Amino acid sequence: MAKIHRLMPQHPRMFRAQVVRTERVSPSIHRVTVTGPELTEFSWQGYDHWFRLFLPLPHQQGLTLPEFTGDRWYKPYLAIPDDERPHCANYTVADFRPAADDSGEADAEMDIDFVVHVGPTGELEGRAAIWACRARAGDTLAVLDQGLLFDCPTDASEVIVVADETGLPATTNILRSLPRDTVGRVIQEVPTAADRRDIDAPPGVDVTWIVRDDHATVPGTDALAELLRHTAVDAGGYAFVVGESTLATEGRRHLHRQGLAKDRIFFSGFWRHESRQAA
Repeated sequence: MAKIHRLMPQHPRMFRAQVVRTERVSPSIHRVTVTGPELTEFSWQGYDHWFRLFLPLPHQQGLTLPEFTGDRWYKPYLAIPDDERPHCANYTVADFRPAADDSGEADAEMDIDFVVHVGPTGELEGRAAIWACRARAGDTLAVLDQGLLFDCPTDASEVIVVADETGLPATTNILRSLPRDTVGRVIQEVPTAADRRDIDAPPGVDVTWIVRDDHATVPGTDALAELLRHTAVDAGGYAFVVGESTLATEGRRHLHRQGLAKDRIFFSGFWRHESRQAA
């Protein structure tokens, strides 16, 4: 299988953009499509290409961004006064469409998928999701390109991907970006059956959808349980495990116990459930 290089921008670039449209693509996923002249130069690499999303605060009409050179953006970001500092969160590109032509009449478009969190009385939760569900055409934002994390070795015998709904954009694009001769398996958890989507996986990759349904179950729990049932792990494989922090950390431990070297497992806790904050 072809080598997948971990391509991190040497000097991450900030791209200003604006909302062009929004839609609820499934019960738990709200999609915001953004565009703008600067996105024409965004070099989308497929796979799990991710970025830092900067959103204006609720009281702001404009967007104050950190001024930086090289890759040192965080200190300038913190230097922005509290009442001006934009909200920052990490997201994966859900899809990207380059500019249709060179005339400048059709800018590139990027899709960003937000998981819709609902509280006990039905209220929206999460600053970014609240922004996304209320976003209107013309609203401003910015993205800071961060490149890829998926880094499959040349000699990988199989690929294992495990994720909750926050990792669904990564799963979707990793599978459609992989060489068509790739073999392996995917465990993808989603809140409801209607959140499942068509995925362009190589023929040799088995995709298992885990539908949580029970709102009391912590996201990632069922995907982890399914992974723990798999004890036949090829030592020559490569794994990508992301989502709620326990899914990521316990998934990595299980795969390592089954013989997969730590440097062949990428894991990331995209978020931590409130019931585990004090743990």
